[in-house]
Amino acid sequence: MIPAFYSDHLPVRLPPGHPFPIEKYRAIHQRIVEEEIFPEEWLREAGSVDPRILGLAHTSAYLKRAFAGELGREELRRLGLPWSEGLVRRAAASVGGTIEAAWAALEHGLGINLGGGTHHAFPDRGEAFCLFNDIAVAARLLQQRNAVRKVGIIDLDAHQGDGTAAILRYDQGIFILDIYCEANFPLKKVRTDIALGLPEGTTDEEYLQQLERHLPRVFQFKPEIVFYQAGVDPLKGDALGGLALSHNGLLERDRLVLSSCREAKVPVVITLGGGYARPLSETVKAHMNTVRVARELFT
Repeated sequence: MIPAFYSDHLPVRLPPGHPFPIEKYRAIHQRIVEEEIFPEEWLREAGSVDPRILGLAHTSAYLKRAFAGELGREELRRLGLPWSEGLVRRAAASVGGTIEAAWAALEHGLGINLGGGTHHAFPDRGEAFCLFNDIAVAARLLQQRNAVRKVGIIDLDAHQGDGTAAILRYDQGIFILDIYCEANFPLKKVRTDIALGLPEGTTDEEYLQQLERHLPRVFQFKPEIVFYQAGVDPLKGDALGGLALSHNGLLERDRLVLSSCREAKVPVVITLGGGYARPLSETVKAHMNTVRVARELFT
């Protein structure tokens, strides 16, 4: 069984032409149903998270402003999304989906959030389409409840997970491997265990060689759960990516990460992360390949 949690049932309206492809989540969910990749009983609505749990990663002052719609102009500029009650509900459910996927992974070996991976949210602010940091909150919650002591985070989005690093980098129970495009956002990177910036235009062969080289370090840490931020914006031609992986290269990336988790008998949580290719079908195709590899390896 592979429980997969979705939050696309909660609508968020963005201005016409907005660069964030909010519609991709509904498209992925529909494709999973139409192609019968997962049976219906595996697909579950993500529940909202208690704001007090968000406080494991975010300051109370920031959460108060975020929920009350009191974010300042500069805060909204950095977030890149217009505030709405729908946005807050959706973001809270996205965190809830990662938390539920984490509990599912501990039980079944794998859990999927068909969203999440909001790795640019800092303790005191949101950035780059990320209001709350789902992986940081979920990792700390598992630790707080003594479900695990040691957590691995594998972040393969094209952008460095600066918010996740800022929240968790001093936690001795967490190991972060982050591979991204060096020239891409954020301009100022945040130091973490392995932060590897690759040159613009890096293709499949070099990318996979670097991943194979550094991935074993995660498992030498002996994590009791791994969070895999499986952003597909390293795809060649992605509007915000900068790398040049093919669909097959991304698929092999996913296979390498997930098979390594399976062989090490470490439960894994998948979050979708970024993807900004046009047409939208290219982004959906890449995310669907991640889901298909997960099904192949864990059923």
